[in-house]
Formats: sequence, C-alpha cells, structure tokens
Amino acid sequence: MFSLHPHAVAVRSRTAPRDLLTLVRPGQWPKSVLVVPLVLLHPAAWTWPRPAALAEAVVLFVLASSVVYIGNDIADARYDRGHPAKRLRPIASGRVPVRTAVALGAALLAALVVATAVTRPVLFAPLGAYIALNVAYSRRLKHVPVAEVFAVAAGFALRVLAGYLATGVRPSGWLLLCVFLLCFLPVLGKRRRELDLPEPLRRPVLRGYPAAFLEQLLVLTAGLTVVPFLFFALELWGPRADLVLAAVLPPVLFGLLRYLHVVLVRAGGADPARGLLRDRVLLGTGAVVVAALATAGLLSP
Repeated sequence: MFSLHPHAVAVRSRTAPRDLLTLVRPGQWPKSVLVVPLVLLHPAAWTWPRPAALAEAVVLFVLASSVVYIGNDIADARYDRGHPAKRLRPIASGRVPVRTAVALGAALLAALVVATAVTRPVLFAPLGAYIALNVAYSRRLKHVPVAEVFAVAAGFALRVLAGYLATGVRPSGWLLLCVFLLCFLPVLGKRRRELDLPEPLRRPVLRGYPAAFLEQLLVLTAGLTVVPFLFFALELWGPRADLVLAAVLPPVLFGLLRYLHVVLVRAGGADPARGLLRDRVLLGTGAVVVAALATAGLLSP
C-alpha cells in the first residue's frame, strides 16, 4: 500500500512524470533513430517525400519500442525486485504501480495503431512482427542461449525493413543481413561483460554462455559482418563499387576491430548505447564511414 500522507503524495506527484519517462527508456530511442534511416544509403531514398516517410517510421518504432519496454518491465517485475540493480526500475521499485504502467502501455499501443493506420499502414507488418518477437523474447526466448541474441538482432533488421517499406525503396537482402549480423556484436559484448558480474547480477541465460564461447562468437561475427556489406556495395554501386569499398572498407574494418578491442581487451561493452557514444575513436570512425558513404551516394549514377 502507498502512504496517503500528504507529503508523500506531493513527492510522488512531482516524481511520477519523470518515472513514467524512465519507464519508456528514452535512452534507447537512438536505436530507431540510427537504424531505420539506413535506407538513405540508397540515393533514391533522398527524393521527397521519402525522408518525411522515414521520419514517420522512426516515430512509430520509438512508440513500439516504448510499448515493449513497458511490457518487459511488467513481466519481469518480480525478478527485478530481487535484483540488486534492477530493483530500482520504476515498476520494480513501486514508483510506478503496475496498473499505471498497463494504462500507459495501452495508451501508447493505441496511439501506435492509430498513427500507423493514418500515416503508414504498410508498416503494420514490421511493427506487428517486432512486438510479437519481443513478446516471445520476454516469455521464452530470453532464456535460450543464442536464440535470444538472434531475437534482439532481428528487432534491428525489422527496423531497417520498416525504412524500406516506408519509402517504397526495394529492400536489399544484403543490407538487412549486414545489420542483422552487426547487431550481434553489442549484444554479445554485453553478455561477455555481464559474465564478470557477481552471480546475483547475472541474467539466467548466462549459464549457457562460457566466456571463451562468447569471445569466439564476437570475433567470428565481426568477420562475417563484412561479407554482406561487400555484396551490398556491389549491388548498390555497381561499377563504382571498387572505389566505394576502397574508401569505406578500411574505416569499417577499423571500427569492427576497435570494438573488439574495447570489449576483449579494455573490458568495455557493458552498456552498448552509452559506451559507443562515449568512445571518441568509434564515433570518429563512424563519422568517416558516413561521410564516405554519403560521398559515394552523391557520385552514384
């Protein structure tokens, strides 16, 4: 029961908006902001009104991810209450009652359905698949080694597919595969760092992940990621692919090796979103890759 003392109610009324914002995890929204617009690698995607359609797709996936985060926190509340760190989450700590969280999730889901129907009905398929995938993840897949990594990576591939569908640009299977593999890296890196935590702080699935196995998967995945990128370059730039690869491949390889160094040598990668944004070398490498790809797009016939 919550205290009905006037002071307690006043404190709660001031903190509730912040707790509700924490519940939808705005720190994770850049995942959609960065991934959905990857279709802009295609020069055709820059013709108006396709950029506006991409912006709408980003907003819709932000809404969908917020619904998923609320659902996950509701489902995991009992486990989170016994976790030394996760017990501070809004629902687990009691700052946001389950009833309030359900109401917020339902409101966001309704807004998602209405907004999709009004703006981009074609996105019902990837959005529905994304939510269904996360329901399966929350209920079962997150406890299955390797399958849980596939589920997380598939969520990113669905974001890219949404960008294609929103703009009407023909999807590239090579880019979808490249993103799918690339997104293995931060998930595997995070799992490797979680193995260094005390047992009470580890997620149950880590019992199926020996450290050596995760490290081998990291190296293998980093190498495999380059293959679909090469085919995507050949598909997109055709005769100019050699020039594009000469400009883009070195910083791409450097970025992959830098990430492996961060995780395997410097013991980083525990928080992929914040870690990547705080690593100036990786940020600089990403800027070089984006600039090279943008230049290649401008030079494309």
